[in-house]
Amino acid sequence: MGNNLLSVWSTIGSVALAIFILLAMITIHEFGHWLAGKILHFKINEFSIGFGPALFKRKGKKTGEIFALRLIPLGGYCAFDGEDGLEEEEPAPVFEEEQPNDGERVLLTPAEESAPAEKKEAEQTPGQRRKENGKFTEMKPWKRIIVLVAGAFMNYLLALFLILICFSAYGQTMLAVYEVEPTDDIPAAYCLQDKDIFLQAEGKNLYLTTDLARALNGKKAGDRVSLYISRIVSQEKDEEGKVVKTEREKMNVEIILRSDVSVKNSAQLDSAWAALGVKHSEEQGYMLASGTQKFGFFETIGRSFMYSFKIAGSIFKVIGELLTGNLGISALGGPITTITMTSQVASQSFRSFLEIASFIGVNLAVFNLLPIPALDGSKVVFTVIEWVRGKPISRKVEAIIHAVGFVLLLGFAVLVDILQFVI
Repeated sequence: MGNNLLSVWSTIGSVALAIFILLAMITIHEFGHWLAGKILHFKINEFSIGFGPALFKRKGKKTGEIFALRLIPLGGYCAFDGEDGLEEEEPAPVFEEEQPNDGERVLLTPAEESAPAEKKEAEQTPGQRRKENGKFTEMKPWKRIIVLVAGAFMNYLLALFLILICFSAYGQTMLAVYEVEPTDDIPAAYCLQDKDIFLQAEGKNLYLTTDLARALNGKKAGDRVSLYISRIVSQEKDEEGKVVKTEREKMNVEIILRSDVSVKNSAQLDSAWAALGVKHSEEQGYMLASGTQKFGFFETIGRSFMYSFKIAGSIFKVIGELLTGNLGISALGGPITTITMTSQVASQSFRSFLEIASFIGVNLAVFNLLPIPALDGSKVVFTVIEWVRGKPISRKVEAIIHAVGFVLLLGFAVLVDILQFVI
């Protein structure tokens, strides 16, 4: 009973940790919008963490801006004044004004009615006009683009910061072979050894598992590949036979492939592991592992940037594979799958927490910049079109497109989660 209760609390804690990571990433995203908006003098109505009923709400006396902490911790938003621009398309009223001299009633056009206001605005200083005119759609297009991109930029900066901390404190996590399949067909000098850590393949640094597989893609059985690895050269054991000290050495080796390599997509890499001689079992699959490798200060910085770029690039590769049919939709996961995976990884160690948080941060940054309706990237596209045309596309049409896009995205997220349980 006690063990079961402990397991339940452990699961709850892991899920809570995953939700915290997602909430933190979304909050920093919205903070990016808020910060850019404040710098560029946009009028902001509300900055909210979470959705639903407000647990805490405070209104600024000078700006009238509301800060709120809400019940459902699955998102947040930064609400700009006039963000949808729909009020601009409402028909302007025709005002009646009674003339005191002759008693005739005349109709004033909107232009005539606004003339005094325009005159008043012309008399104001640029600073006064800038402070008062902060509606989102009335701001210059380049300012709106900066505000829209700022959320993703903040996600990326946070992810890069976490990567730098992780690589500096623990080293970079690299792919390793846990156990090699013995063979008499290839000399031992041209085979991998147990616990080898992969650093480079064919002269290129490795960052993701797919990097190694793609470096071998298309090669045939009997081909030689050049690898740069970290290999165990000596071990010290205690009286019970437990390893207490391990020494490694970085070295270049040539490996003869045992079979052809054909990597069709990011999810099917087995042919690469078979060619390298990684042992396979029915219960565990290919016996791969991970190892950490520390680098010098400047190389750590460079690798941190490259690792973040690699994560971003992998997203575009997956999208391309989906569009071409090389990757099935069942390989993806929705919110439930994401929370499940994040909770499992983040609860393992602080290093795992940093790795999964940075991975989610880069993913969120890139995904939000895709030109998909309802996402920031789509809003940037509409703003660029307005900038080029000199006038916006109908705000109502744009709002409808974003609303439909949001519903489709939500439906797609639910679908991919369902497929995880069905297939």
